[in-house]
Amino acid sequence: MDFTAVGKKIKELRKNSGLSQEELAEGICTQAQISKIEKGDVFPYASTLYQISQKLGVDVNYFFDIGTTPRLDYVQEVFQQLKILRRNLKFEEMMDIVRAEEDNPLFIQNNKNMQLLLWHKGIYLYEVKKDLDSSVKTLYDAINITNVKGKILQERDLEILLSLGAIYFYEDLDKALGVFEEIKEHLQHLPHLYNYSIKTRLYYNLARTLTRLERIEESNHYCEDAIKWALHKDSLYLLGELHYHTGYNLELLNKPQLAKSYMEKAVIVFELQQDNKYIQFIKNRIKELNALT
Repeated sequence: MDFTAVGKKIKELRKNSGLSQEELAEGICTQAQISKIEKGDVFPYASTLYQISQKLGVDVNYFFDIGTTPRLDYVQEVFQQLKILRRNLKFEEMMDIVRAEEDNPLFIQNNKNMQLLLWHKGIYLYEVKKDLDSSVKTLYDAINITNVKGKILQERDLEILLSLGAIYFYEDLDKALGVFEEIKEHLQHLPHLYNYSIKTRLYYNLARTLTRLERIEESNHYCEDAIKWALHKDSLYLLGELHYHTGYNLELLNKPQLAKSYMEKAVIVFELQQDNKYIQFIKNRIKELNALT
């Protein structure tokens, strides 16, 4: 996307306001970043664009309808940034965006958008503040802000419940299992799943929880279903983790030869993804299994 027109408009408004780049940047970002934005070299974070619009005295949507510049979905941009930071475990930066948007009318006046902020705030409260009760309350607030009693939960609601289940996984396995089973129930009532990774994540988390509860056969059933689902969708997402977890379960069932074959497949998937975090660990586990066979 060409962001030159947005950068030019920011520069024009800044000059009309009598501000230097340094003055516009104060409290928002660096002067160098403003320079890059005005040149069209980069596009600002959604939260940064909002702060710039406030300082320049215009509504943030003003930048979305400029001439030939393609319309930008501000809220979607916020969501993408939050998702990237969440997946990379950058919770402090994630919360910085939440704080920047909490007073934004685009979020205050729209429950679906506010839900997005509450969801990530709930994650932050657990991961950084270690406040389980506040985290759980905030995540349920996020679900309830858009949910009508008796209504089937939608995909984002289920993603929030997945976050809640992931938290309970480290705190209370029975509660985690209850949350994941609730998600499965709602999933069955959705006519179409746009984000197919929800089902992959659900089955993987069910498998992990059931293993911890020593229900190994059930765990492997979910691993098998998740692998079939991922292959059906031509997706490598969690495929390595699922093969490793199956192998781990088989090791617990004292089937080292079969366990090794699944772990070898896991290594292949991680190598295809160029994801080196687990490869050496799994290779070491394979060596240990070789010693048993």
